[in-house]
Amino acid sequence: MESWAQPYLPPTKFRLPPLELRDSYSGKLVQIRDGGIYVCGITPYDATHLGHAATYLSFDLISRFLIAAGRKVNRSQNVTDIDDPLLERATRDSVKWQELAESQVQLYRDDMTALRVLPPDHFLSVIENMELIISYIEKLILTGKTYSIDGDVYLDISLVEGALENLPLSNEEANRVFKERGGDPDRPGKRNPLDTLIWMKRRPDEPGWNSPFGEGRPGWHIECVALALSSLDKKSDFSIEIQGGGSDLRFPHHYMTGVQAKAITGRTFSSVYVHAGMIGLDGEKMSKSRGNLVFVSDLLKNGVDSNALRIALLKRHYSEDLMWSDEKLTDSEKFLERLKECLSRQEVASTDDLIKNISQALAKDLDTVSVFSLLESWCVATESGEKGGNAGELSRELDLLLGLAL
Repeated sequence: MESWAQPYLPPTKFRLPPLELRDSYSGKLVQIRDGGIYVCGITPYDATHLGHAATYLSFDLISRFLIAAGRKVNRSQNVTDIDDPLLERATRDSVKWQELAESQVQLYRDDMTALRVLPPDHFLSVIENMELIISYIEKLILTGKTYSIDGDVYLDISLVEGALENLPLSNEEANRVFKERGGDPDRPGKRNPLDTLIWMKRRPDEPGWNSPFGEGRPGWHIECVALALSSLDKKSDFSIEIQGGGSDLRFPHHYMTGVQAKAITGRTFSSVYVHAGMIGLDGEKMSKSRGNLVFVSDLLKNGVDSNALRIALLKRHYSEDLMWSDEKLTDSEKFLERLKECLSRQEVASTDDLIKNISQALAKDLDTVSVFSLLESWCVATESGEKGGNAGELSRELDLLLGLAL
């Protein structure tokens, strides 16, 4: 699948410290080495809202930092262009599901381009990689850890070492969340309520693909397993370096992706799991089901500067939830203008230490709260008449590391 244009990345003279990210399951900081980054992409039936934008901006910062540090970066991102919500929305709107998916993927590309998000090295459609995904299902079946119920194929989670013992939730809570987020713990015939669907037999009036195990389509988790392993697997202790997405994917999706991948390879899937916080509106999580979405394209059409939008979403720590408001956007617009005014001066406050401190803050689990506090202090110093800095150099670093084109 075609991705989007790569924005220009200015060079840097500064040496960056190693990047450490906090693992969502263990809570420990993990130093990032060379390796693959897999970020779960959109299901293209209603893109792109601020929750999407916040997630992809977070991983954009990770990619920018690693590239600036001279690390080898290989990134993959999927598009789940066949799924129940997509089919349901297409039926509701009386359009072909393929056309709906195509239109929303293009909107997503346009939004990511406007926000200057770095494109992935591999932008992977589920539909375009169906044969590959089926081949990974075959590999999983060959392990002897699967079983069938009326033509649907499941993974027996109890046969994967550590899968039940390391659940990130209590068993009761895991079953509840599993059911809320697409699982079927109450289905008769399942060996364990948390067993995950690998292949779904074709339902009436739904699309299906031929396979050695019948006509149908793959389960959600195995799609990401196949796409990640086929594009990123480095054949070491861990298959990939970073598995990422929104915090609503922490369980069951990312956990079950790791379980399925381990069942196939015998190795731990990812060295670190990174999850971006949710974006809310009017006291509730922003979601399609609630109908309280704020769309990036609408904000841009109404004249919102993409730099201001980046600032508004980056001023909190990426892992924290954010309640969106017009006031937050207004504050970010004011800060953007203040920063641009300071950068336009002939004489500015010292920038070398500022740039080093910004790099150190980002290196510690993307501490953007400290980054913007540092920039606020620099603006105060510049407005007070302090000198000795290089505005052009700072501007280039903010472009490189934060994606702010000033």
